[in-house]
Amino acid sequence: MQHVAAEMQRDEYFSSRHMPLLIGGATTSRVHTAVRIAEQYDGTVVHVLDASRAVPVVQRLLSDDRAAMADEIRADQAAERERFARRQAALTLLTIDEAEANRVPFDDDAAAIVAPRRPGLTTLPGVPIADVRGWIDWQPFFISWGMSGKLPALLDDPAKGEEARKLLADAHALLDEATRTRSLTLNAVFGLWPANDTGGTVTFWRDETRTEAAAAFPMLRQQAKKTPGKPNRSLSDYVAPTGTDDYAGAFAVTVQGAESLVRAAEAAHDDYRALLVKSVADRLAEALAEWLHARVRRDAWGYAPGEDLGPTDIVAERYRGIRPAPGYAACPDHTHKRDIWRVLDAERKIGATLTEHLAMHPASSVCGFYLGHPGADYFDVGQLARDQIERLAARAGVPPEEAERWLSHRLAYEPVAPEVVAA
Repeated sequence: MQHVAAEMQRDEYFSSRHMPLLIGGATTSRVHTAVRIAEQYDGTVVHVLDASRAVPVVQRLLSDDRAAMADEIRADQAAERERFARRQAALTLLTIDEAEANRVPFDDDAAAIVAPRRPGLTTLPGVPIADVRGWIDWQPFFISWGMSGKLPALLDDPAKGEEARKLLADAHALLDEATRTRSLTLNAVFGLWPANDTGGTVTFWRDETRTEAAAAFPMLRQQAKKTPGKPNRSLSDYVAPTGTDDYAGAFAVTVQGAESLVRAAEAAHDDYRALLVKSVADRLAEALAEWLHARVRRDAWGYAPGEDLGPTDIVAERYRGIRPAPGYAACPDHTHKRDIWRVLDAERKIGATLTEHLAMHPASSVCGFYLGHPGADYFDVGQLARDQIERLAARAGVPPEEAERWLSHRLAYEPVAPEVVAA
């Protein structure tokens, strides 16, 4: 994203016209946009959290009010950069050696290690929508439509309730249609392997001999100085070190068919239906991931055979184990997706692919890891110092500059910018 902004600044076609640049998506933020991207381009750079919110932003960018909007955005971003600078000045980072010394200690007894009942790969093509529908968390659906308020109270809100109920009814009607016509196909694949923490890297072994790696995932660690008694965590802390037989997994799910429905809606100039399909497909993908994780916990891995949780408990994550995803707070390294795709044979098994920038296609797809440790939960690795990036790069076998490029939004330092060579 920084590179795109810098190239727009360099290219007179964009820079002379002050062409607006919109930044959005689940792993973006207002802070990253202000600190890392907006400084690269003189035009208006706007953070838009979700695609469904882009329309009013673009309308204003095209209106007579666009100059005032640009000034507001720049002032807000300048304030954001000042706040970020103050936080950075107050932030104390440990060396990576100090952070690793303050890791979460692995306790074999507390880990309650269970060998999977169904090791290796399992593919579930064509999961019925009816099986997954009840797992949908509708709160993010309404947020994506810009409708704030907690469910179910939102549905009875005096100002927004009627529109919220209509939107939900349309979403259910779309699910009914997709179930009847089979226009949306839900595919899933997961795998469970012998695994160990090998010096900060979660290694999946091909078999129980634990001699040949199937995949290796170097994990990042928190480096911010903690209050006494609090560890600097890494996902690798929740997998047993070499010498103890432990297990871990990976998964990928996708919703196929949404793009065809969107194209048909756009051809009919029905923008509402196009957005509805996208938002419902996204919720289905997340629900499929949640449904699959429950099956793994109870059956395929089997460390929680008696689990019986309702929707509220699932949303609140009151279950053992986690499914952290590359690109998110505990695991901001998107490059793990390459090995997840390879070890799952995901392209062949479920028909989903990765772009060169590691976005999943179709967009309504989810992937991640399975960790079954009872103490595992989600956290934010925070800002990263140069010494950790260099160590990560060495573990991954890539140049430090490549690791910096993928983790630019997490760096607590300014990397040396590569020289831009004009075409």
